[in-house]
Amino acid sequence: MEVNCVVDPDRFLANLHKLRSFGASGVGKGVVRPAYGEADIAARKWLAQQMADAGLRVEIDPMGNLFGLAEGKSLLLGSHSDSQPEGGWLDGALGVIAALEIARAAQETGGLSLSVVSFQDEEGRFGVTTGSAVWSGHLSQKDADGLTDHAGVALATARSRMAEMVTGPVDPAQFTGFIEMHIEQGPTLDATGEKIGVVTDIVGIRDMKITFDGQQNHAGTTPMHLRRDAFQAVSAFNALMNDRLQNVVTPQTVWTIGHVGLHPNASSIVPGRAVFSMQWRDADAARLGRIETVIRTTAAEIAEARGMTLSYGPLLGFEPVAMDARLQGALRAASEQIVSGQWRQMPSGALHDATNVSALMPVAMLFVPSINGISHAFEEDTDEADLVCGLRVLAQAVADLS
Repeated sequence: MEVNCVVDPDRFLANLHKLRSFGASGVGKGVVRPAYGEADIAARKWLAQQMADAGLRVEIDPMGNLFGLAEGKSLLLGSHSDSQPEGGWLDGALGVIAALEIARAAQETGGLSLSVVSFQDEEGRFGVTTGSAVWSGHLSQKDADGLTDHAGVALATARSRMAEMVTGPVDPAQFTGFIEMHIEQGPTLDATGEKIGVVTDIVGIRDMKITFDGQQNHAGTTPMHLRRDAFQAVSAFNALMNDRLQNVVTPQTVWTIGHVGLHPNASSIVPGRAVFSMQWRDADAARLGRIETVIRTTAAEIAEARGMTLSYGPLLGFEPVAMDARLQGALRAASEQIVSGQWRQMPSGALHDATNVSALMPVAMLFVPSINGISHAFEEDTDEADLVCGLRVLAQAVADLS
């Protein structure tokens, strides 16, 4: 069944730019739309109206996950619409607006039963893909509510801002599968000139906070050899990790210290406490465990050698996930039909909501290129012709599946 003629690329692009206006940064096409913030809630209200206008029934669960539901059993399409603290206009938003366009076209022409979702807090203001983690049962609502952001705000407090919008739980049993369209967020497709990536699997991820407690002291009068400087401990830890992981990891393994908080964070005070994030990703679950052992052993050695107290936050994360063979097959066939010879199969090094949803139903993912491989930055962008190409491939795959 050919459906490319019924999707409206102009409407799709106009809605994508409209969504960007909620939290537009004024720098390039940047967006600042963190979960549960004013811009995020305004965007969700606008998306809810678009879903209703498309003939879908709007439901919002207690986490703020926004659904536009077709009648009866349906295939679920979508992604997320919250952003990083300094994010781009396409990360997550592309998958939501593509889903909206295809579902709208399906309602207009009949014959296809498609639902749409925008998951909440995918970008991890409070955890790791928190909205879909709670919806899928990976994380309980009680445990999620106890999570805090870097400013100390509890998720329970933040989600209360959406309380008046909540309609109730959304039953996953009504969906036959989930397909998430996304920008690659890496350089492969842009470097090769290919138009589409059909995802084979999503890597596993581990994420935890580590704290070194030393001794706060005067920066001018405390001799260097007597200092119990918590930031020096973080620095030493980071340097050792690069050496100690050499024989454990593969070229595809990545690890990152992305956030460091010092106390009291003053120029003339030796920091007595350092709290930092440690995140690592790999496609092999056993290797993720070996990396954790190296991390904990190294941190303990640093703490002992420098007179520090060491503590850890909860270990968060997800196992590697293989995409569903049938859904993958439909995406491969549609890619070959629309952009013959200009697509590839590839893994996803980034975590996505599809990881959580895979516990409930078959899942698959489709990538379009990211210019220069840049994402999670204001410079994030994709040629609009490539965005439309992805829309057409997804629409054709959905039609073939139906």
